[in-house]
Amino acid sequence: MAAADDDDSRSRIEDTSEDSDSMDSESDHYGEHFLVVLRNLISGGQLLLHGGDDDDNYDSLVRTRPPKIKAKPLTKILDKSEYSQVTKQACGLLDLTNRNRNVNNVTSLLTKRERGLFQGSKFSRGVKSKIANCYIPSEMCGGIDHNPGKVFCGIFSKDGNTFLTAAQGYHISDRQLRLFNSRDNSYEMFHMITARDVGWSVLDVAFSPNAQFFVYSTWSSSLHLCNTFDKREQPEPLVIANTSRRFCLFSVEFSNDGKQLICGANDGCLYVYDIERRRRTFKISSHESDLNRVTYADEASHIIYTGGDDGLVKIWDTRTLDERDTKPVGILAGHQDGVTYIDSRGDGRHLISNSKDQSIKLWDIRCLSNDATVREALKVVRDQPWDYRWQGVPRHMYDYKKLEGDTSIMTYKGHVVSKTLIRAKFSPAATTGQRYIYSGCGFGRLMIYDSLTGKIVKQRKGHMSCVRDVAWHPTRNEILTSSWDGMVGKWTYCKKNPHYHDKQEDLGRMPLRRSARLAARQQEARDST
Repeated sequence: MAAADDDDSRSRIEDTSEDSDSMDSESDHYGEHFLVVLRNLISGGQLLLHGGDDDDNYDSLVRTRPPKIKAKPLTKILDKSEYSQVTKQACGLLDLTNRNRNVNNVTSLLTKRERGLFQGSKFSRGVKSKIANCYIPSEMCGGIDHNPGKVFCGIFSKDGNTFLTAAQGYHISDRQLRLFNSRDNSYEMFHMITARDVGWSVLDVAFSPNAQFFVYSTWSSSLHLCNTFDKREQPEPLVIANTSRRFCLFSVEFSNDGKQLICGANDGCLYVYDIERRRRTFKISSHESDLNRVTYADEASHIIYTGGDDGLVKIWDTRTLDERDTKPVGILAGHQDGVTYIDSRGDGRHLISNSKDQSIKLWDIRCLSNDATVREALKVVRDQPWDYRWQGVPRHMYDYKKLEGDTSIMTYKGHVVSKTLIRAKFSPAATTGQRYIYSGCGFGRLMIYDSLTGKIVKQRKGHMSCVRDVAWHPTRNEILTSSWDGMVGKWTYCKKNPHYHDKQEDLGRMPLRRSARLAARQQEARDST
């Protein structure tokens, strides 16, 4: 993929709402509405784009169903890894005695605990996670918010007491950041801020460790620092770069002590900002093209992971950062298209990366890639002939061969990465032992993988458009999904009901099939008699 500096015509879709600074407001107005009409035609299937001369290699933009992954997950490397043992221990698969190891029934576990068959007559943290994993979110029970525009971000604060969303509005008045009280299940909105200096959209948000402040990033050269609870205080711009070119910050995160911010931009650079001194301290040229995600490896905030459109995951040590020497301490290569998101397990060793190659990879940073693999990965990514923003996913993306030298522990497939930088994350440690990996999807689905087997344990469609962000509550088995249909959905555990169907009829999102409607009418007739 060409570098972001080449020319504005190769910029991302987020860049198209304001094509240049010289355009007057009237041109912006008509240009914006033209894009809205164009997107509606594409999403409605009235306008199809093709991928060049070899159209047979491309699916249409509107598919009737997600792809089927025929290959079974290969867990040979994963089963022998430290990750497998640590995760099994954390979610209670190794805590039980031989007599009770295969007990999966919650009632049986409770009965055995009351009989004193567990040490200390109480469950360990692992067994508690084992029980909680029997009740992971499975159905969308409604929405906590509806926006006039696409919802790009939705995150919980570290303590889980506050939830923040950021939406793209077609008008300035719609570009709102909304804060909800998530201490209980009410999700009452208590603060709303109109985002400034947005450009195309707010692209990322991050809470400070104590949740007193949050920042948001946009298509501008500044971050914006906001007070979470003081409604009188206005957002403060934090200048990251002095540039007149089209510039944006795709990702931002606080350090654990709340004193620094790290962010990644469309110029491929990693920026470090000192909040106390209110100035940028480092600019590191890290990737060949857009840097889509930056995050810390653990609470020490020394190691940073970055992922970009060049398909590479890079590892940096803040203690050795030097603008004159921009070599990372390690590189992980194996993806065959750009990286959209990275989530750290928090142990300083393991992370997952989501990619436009339609896969999530699990990595151990102690198994780095060699130079030959890095070169091969870069070549494969550069040669990709499709654009994930507009085109359907090429068929070869669902069944590609693993790169020689790929050191990833495991690869997870089944979700669709299209239209935007879709996110994938580890489930919480407190409730699930981080057994699961969950993700949004271009088909409006919530996807949950068992990280130990590679299998999809839940795939539910609850939205009419792609789910860009997902957030699992730190202490409750509850997931919120932020979608481009403007809805923030709330997912909880629901016992399988034989009369329930996945069409979400009660939300009025999809009509019943003709056979189901006839059956319902016949049942109503019988009930009335």
